[in-house]
Amino acid sequence: MKPVVAIIGRPNVGKSALFNRLVQKRVAIVEDIPGVTRDRITSDTEWQGKWFTLVDTGGLVADARDPMGAQIRRQVELALAEADVTLLVVDARDGVAPADRDAAEVVRRSGRPAILVVNKGEGAGAGAAEADAYSLGLGEPVVVSAIHGTGTGDLLDRIATLLPQYEAPGEDDSRVKVAIVGRPNVGKSSLLNAILGEERVIVSSEPGTTRDAVDVARDIGDRKFLFIDTAGMRRRSKVGESLEKYSVSRALRAVDRADVAVLVIAADQGVTDQDKKIAGYVQDKGKALVLCFNKFDLVSIDEAGRRSRPGELEERREALVELARWHLGFVSHAPVVFTTATDGQGVTTLIDGTWEAAVQHARRVPTPELNRVIHEAFLLSPPPSEKGKELKVYYATQVAARPPVFVLFVNEPGIVKVPYVRYLEGRLRQSFGFEGTPLVIRFRRRE
Repeated sequence: MKPVVAIIGRPNVGKSALFNRLVQKRVAIVEDIPGVTRDRITSDTEWQGKWFTLVDTGGLVADARDPMGAQIRRQVELALAEADVTLLVVDARDGVAPADRDAAEVVRRSGRPAILVVNKGEGAGAGAAEADAYSLGLGEPVVVSAIHGTGTGDLLDRIATLLPQYEAPGEDDSRVKVAIVGRPNVGKSSLLNAILGEERVIVSSEPGTTRDAVDVARDIGDRKFLFIDTAGMRRRSKVGESLEKYSVSRALRAVDRADVAVLVIAADQGVTDQDKKIAGYVQDKGKALVLCFNKFDLVSIDEAGRRSRPGELEERREALVELARWHLGFVSHAPVVFTTATDGQGVTTLIDGTWEAAVQHARRVPTPELNRVIHEAFLLSPPPSEKGKELKVYYATQVAARPPVFVLFVNEPGIVKVPYVRYLEGRLRQSFGFEGTPLVIRFRRRE
């Protein structure tokens, strides 16, 4: 395991800005309002040949009576439990506050090596703030400005001296990247926790709980995954403040870097227009897709509170599958699974389906087999001629994977119409599977 360095502190001291500065990219959302970060955000980084995982956390408050504050504090405690080194961040402009002393006590109780960081040290009062910081009893502080980057080299040098030995392996891109996407409050975070078997991300009935895209690497058996929990995506007209715009932007970027997207749909609400738009975005980006009807327990119980019998339950499943095929016919290749994240039902099926979709997304077909299937398809159902010209196919080859892309060399590419392309796609799926992944078929004139 890479060494872990956790950043903690009270709200609005610049933890996320420091996190972004140290990993040298904008991963965490930064806003000049308290409480933006809630979940643990992680990113691997390196300094002077030493690799470590940096963890950003939510603001630690002394009195976390509200449910959200309590969950944020729990995430901070979990980050501290995993950390090899802790960075306690305080604000040079405010000086040492009572909440900083509480945070320092939490750090001392953890028993982990700690570095006291005085952030926003670009102002005139940085010297006084540094002297005041000694009172926290965590040794010599490091004064930095996360916004301007001053002092961060010295901070990284201090971190490097405290890191345990770790030999970085060669670059590994074998993990299947899975983006969990959907509208707000459909159970995406609950589903990720059920997959991981732990409280990795905060769950609340309040829409918009997840803000950042949260990456979690996990091996399940011999399968290597990188799961990405994302913020709920509402209709563009409903997206208001800049914070939500950042969240939606990160959700879309999570799809861009994923191999597979799991579109989570509330089973009790059915397929909405926004679900169609999200599925369309996944399709346009050429990503594999799994449709997940979560909260299936809500449709397996009737209005009288009676649980459905096995036959009735299967009828409800079939009705939802038919609903998905009707409204999401343009992604008919996507498998449909049913889950109840609160008790883990269907999670194993979801994991299996996601892995298989990734396998099919990366699949390559041997050229001889591909040409045999294409020529059989043309013999069984030749394309309509146009102005006396008949389409002739000479050769077919697969030129890419993720998604699979096929090129057919023909005499007249302009003759080919959309219905015939769909027919060929169906023949390829019938012969080779490709469940879960889009296919791209292109036609080129043979020179």
